[in-house]
Amino acid sequence: MVRCFSQDGEECKDYDFSSLTMAAGLRDALVAAFVKRTAPGAGLTSLESMNKSRRAVFLFDRYVSTLSWPPTAMVHVMPEHIDGMLKHRAHVARSGQEVAEFVRVLARAEGVGERLAGRMEVPFAPRPDMEPKASYSRAEFKRIAEAARKDLRVAAARIRANRETLRQIRAGEITSCGDIRVQERWRLLDSVDRLGDVPRTVRVSGPGKENLSQQRWITRHGTVKEIICWLHLSSDEVAAAAVLLGVLTGENPEVILKTPATHHRADGYSGAAGTAIVSLRKLRRGRRAYMDLALTEVPDWISIPDQPDEVSAKDELHTAFGLYVLLHELTARSRTLVGGPRLLVGYSQSGGCGQGRGLRPIPASGPQVGRRSKAWGLTADAADDEDQPVPLVVRLDLLRLTFIELHQRPVAHSEQTMRTYLVRNRGNVKEYRKVVADTLASEVAHARARGAVAVMSAADVERARTAPEAVAAEQGLDVPTLTRMIAGRLDTVVAACSDHTGGTHGQVGQPCPASFLVCLGCECARALPRHLPVQVLLHDRLEERREQMGALTWAERFAGPHAQLADIMNEHGEAAVHDARHDLTDGDQALVGRLLNRELDLR
Repeated sequence: MVRCFSQDGEECKDYDFSSLTMAAGLRDALVAAFVKRTAPGAGLTSLESMNKSRRAVFLFDRYVSTLSWPPTAMVHVMPEHIDGMLKHRAHVARSGQEVAEFVRVLARAEGVGERLAGRMEVPFAPRPDMEPKASYSRAEFKRIAEAARKDLRVAAARIRANRETLRQIRAGEITSCGDIRVQERWRLLDSVDRLGDVPRTVRVSGPGKENLSQQRWITRHGTVKEIICWLHLSSDEVAAAAVLLGVLTGENPEVILKTPATHHRADGYSGAAGTAIVSLRKLRRGRRAYMDLALTEVPDWISIPDQPDEVSAKDELHTAFGLYVLLHELTARSRTLVGGPRLLVGYSQSGGCGQGRGLRPIPASGPQVGRRSKAWGLTADAADDEDQPVPLVVRLDLLRLTFIELHQRPVAHSEQTMRTYLVRNRGNVKEYRKVVADTLASEVAHARARGAVAVMSAADVERARTAPEAVAAEQGLDVPTLTRMIAGRLDTVVAACSDHTGGTHGQVGQPCPASFLVCLGCECARALPRHLPVQVLLHDRLEERREQMGALTWAERFAGPHAQLADIMNEHGEAAVHDARHDLTDGDQALVGRLLNRELDLR
């Protein structure tokens, strides 16, 4: 049994390896490796990532159980077992990632043989560029938001009414009542407020065995969950709150579930537009993990219903600020009883690490959101092939994707990461094509704004041999530099460089660190006729890669150089380009291959 904690220490989980069927020696070695893989500082920050490591060990156990001669110790694990596991999982789309995670666990194991260590250095299939995800439509997005709002409105009305009743009882505004059921209800309200639980009695179930059981009369007023939720949110209502936070902020699921209750009121409680500054933490961002989120009292344009006049100006559930303040109010007593920094606290039937039922912060890896999604019973816009309604599954990551899709702006990430989100969104192919087209146009425009490399014709080269001073003056060079350039002593890949320490892409006086592709628009470069074969070949190779890569990735990396090469080829003319394709050498092919494989980049 291994107990693991998330990096922030707020969540923990016990992983039971006793059901592994492999030999005890191999099992113990892998469990020890799992302990090192999930240890503090080892790189895994969330229970979700630790779950993947645990799953990888069990998948390997499932594979070796099919072998006639399974390994019994770590030294017996061979490269063939890694390849066999990969083949065994070939029917799964993410088999490469599963095996890669198992190899990461193996890397922490003692007793790994040399052959296996060599195999572990070979990379596995990378994560697919287009992991299939589909955003919700705007109509679906609004239906999800309205379902969450409905839950929270009911919860707010219930908790506020019961708190007011409790206040009146304690203030003596309500006199004693002869109705025994009313008196019992008042007693329950007091217990739930003070203890977060119902009155209980110690019962002895055997020698030395005692447990706390609810008193029998309590059942006349409902279940324990129903009674505690008179004054506290239920775990389902907390899940609805998390969903609505996702709708209004677009933040990461883990960030939402761990939203803190501590905040700064930037509006100073002045009565003007409310603003709360909340400090969030996104662990996988490393040193940039901490960030501030401004929650304002401005309705999101997507959140506003078709009839705006139906929404009160003070409707707290249509603004991120209003939602946050409401949740802060509804969970205030729960947080006092539980302690800790988390905002989203509610009553759960069970807790992590053997804590049992009670008031708990919603776990980042829990099933609450999925369970609430089923209870809502929402349906998607599109029906299935038989024209039957399709259940609308609510997921926080898809809410984030939809928020970014609808707002077209990054949320706690860069513009580049936002484009990656949109690429993965198969729910809006039209928008993806627009992003690709915009990126392509932008990169080409930037490349042409920088200008193409200066081209020296064959006549210029020939004239430089007889009148170097005149040609040097025309090219903005000195004679010695022109002479060395004509002789081929200053060649880069696609041009010749007149000053590799004086360009604008690095520190003056230091060798230029830029990629050789940058020479296509550099003021220090000159393209001579002898460079045309390589330029034509590079243009053709970039065109080939256009079919092999994702459209957005190609546009970001190669659209600019491709346009600059096309301009150079147009300047030389079709006949010269045709001849250049026939003048290519094996050396040219190898050089361009090394350039595109980034073997010539500074690392």
